[in-house]
Amino acid sequence: MTSALPFDDFRQLIGNLPHGDRAKGEAVRDVFARSEKPSGSLGRVEDIAAWLAEWSGKAPPIVLRPQVAVFAGNHGVALARSISPRSVEATAREVELCAAGGAAINQICIANDIGLKVFDLALHLSTADFTVEAALDERGCAATMAFGMEAIAGGTDLMCIGDMGVGNSTVAAALSAAVCGGKGKDWVGEGSGADGAMQARKAEAVDAALKLHAAHLSDPLEVLRRLGGREFAAIAGAILAARMERIPVILDGYATTAAAAILHTANPTALDHCLLAQITTEPGHARLVDELGLEPLFDFNMAHGEAAGAALAAGVVKASAMVASGLAAALRR
Repeated sequence: MTSALPFDDFRQLIGNLPHGDRAKGEAVRDVFARSEKPSGSLGRVEDIAAWLAEWSGKAPPIVLRPQVAVFAGNHGVALARSISPRSVEATAREVELCAAGGAAINQICIANDIGLKVFDLALHLSTADFTVEAALDERGCAATMAFGMEAIAGGTDLMCIGDMGVGNSTVAAALSAAVCGGKGKDWVGEGSGADGAMQARKAEAVDAALKLHAAHLSDPLEVLRRLGGREFAAIAGAILAARMERIPVILDGYATTAAAAILHTANPTALDHCLLAQITTEPGHARLVDELGLEPLFDFNMAHGEAAGAALAAGVVKASAMVASGLAAALRR
């Protein structure tokens, strides 16, 4: 049975999220506790292994089919407001570089034996300029969320999520300000090399958008469609789909974290199945991470890596699983 409005089905899903298997997580912690090493001596390796067991439902945990999903979109505000030193055509060139196997994410996926999918979200068609109208209509936003949910198709047991999109650090700033409070200047940064004057334009664009859409900012999904973009909607959908299937997720980047913040605002438990790979050099990202209570695994001083941090983190997650599995096997002997 279909609902009356495109967002209704998503509201129902977000309100009824499945829980992890805490018993599996505790079983892994017990393995570490029974080892010869002092309790907690492996630090976050133990935490990661327990988290993986809880959300995969396997103790000891194992990662066999890790997958990176990178979502690429373009934004009308980047066309209209001169908020980035790069043209929107650069997004398509980044996608083409990945398709040719030449991007950093390609090499990291090869090194860690991780699958890679890159999703071109209608790059020829930028969203509307959110300073004068909603970036997306409800039907288009919901359809893009549904498309993002297909990222788990084909099977995966660890989903790594990243983004591409000229101007999407400004969009991330707008989403962050909408759900966490503050003004544009509190959330914008250099992005892809914006100077002081350009950063001021970014802040002005965020403030204009917040003012225009003020009456609708109490609803997280309205925030997503009015201030977000296609990659943000698809990322939210992918995170949600992974949760419904109890697939652990690794998040990477400011834009990806901002999309995740929409789900967190709608349901504070929505990111329990997620780890954050890294904190970027964007000051707004650091503030958002703090607001969400996330603890990044790394600080590589990256501005933006198109899921490179998440793919690197996947290697650590795989290693943590092997540590737990090896220890469990040794204790059985």
